[in-house]
Parts: sequence; C-alpha cells; structure tokens
Amino acid sequence: MFFSQAGARPQMWEVSPSEHKKWVEVFKACDEDNKGYLSREDFKVAVVMLFGYKPSKIEADSVMSSVDPNTSGILLEGFLNIVRQKKEVQLYRNEIRHIFTAFDRHYRGYLTLEDFTKAFRQVAPKLPERIILEVFRSREVSLNTLHLSQRSRAKHQPGAIIRS
Repeated sequence: MFFSQAGARPQMWEVSPSEHKKWVEVFKACDEDNKGYLSREDFKVAVVMLFGYKPSKIEADSVMSSVDPNTSGILLEGFLNIVRQKKEVQLYRNEIRHIFTAFDRHYRGYLTLEDFTKAFRQVAPKLPERIILEVFRSREVSLNTLHLSQRSRAKHQPGAIIRS
C-alpha cells in the first residue's frame, strides 16, 4: 500500500469502539451524496480529518489503485482497513521515536558509539562489545523492531547514527 515496507511490521492494534465509531462518522461525513463510497477527493478530506495532513498524489494513487474496479471508490470496510493500517504505522513510528529519544540522552538527533554502548549496557549487559560495535557500524541498525538508519558522518559527529 502506501506505507513503508522497510523493517518489521507494526503489531496488530485493537481498535476501540469509540475510535471505530469516529472513523465511520468521518466516512459518512466525507461520503458526499451518501454514495456508499469515498471518491479520491473524499478520501483526501477524510485523511485530513483523521490524521491532520493532506495525502500526496502518490498516496492517493496507491489507495485508489487498490480499489475494486467494480466500485467507484473506497467502500466503508476498505476505508476502515486503510485507517487502521495508517494508525498502526503511526503508533509504530511514535514508539520508534520514543525508543530513539531514550537512547539519545543529549537530544542531539543522532547516536554516538558511546550513546549506543550505554544503551546496550542497560538493556543487554552481557552482550559482547564486539557485537555492539558491529551493530553500530552496520548500515541499518535493527534491534527487534527498532530501525535507525546510519549515515557515515553526522553533522560534526563522525560515525553517528541519525534519527530518520
């Protein structure tokens, strides 16, 4: 779909009844003329209402290309699936940001080897130093579901991992 396929998939998230009701209400509010589906423009308005941003042309194209050709737009069930997936990704990214911030003790926006080593010493004290260094130097750091991309040089800090 239009979500990043890199890295681990977010955990399935249970939608609360109030959240589900809100999504249905947004669908109905955006379904002009009670057609029973959302057009491309209706979908864009719904995303603005739920997520606070206007979807790009690429995102809208991706969603609309997944619509059943026998329908003229996104049906309620499809809309609910799209919104649930977007919400899961949003929660997943927030969790990653939270974990990164916990590792980035000085709020610099990147991790030095020292930051990285201290973080590992707290969560995996028996992990050999060699492994920590290998993970730090790898192109992409992967700790269970934590993914941080590394650039060879951060501003003013050689060998730092940058928050993406």
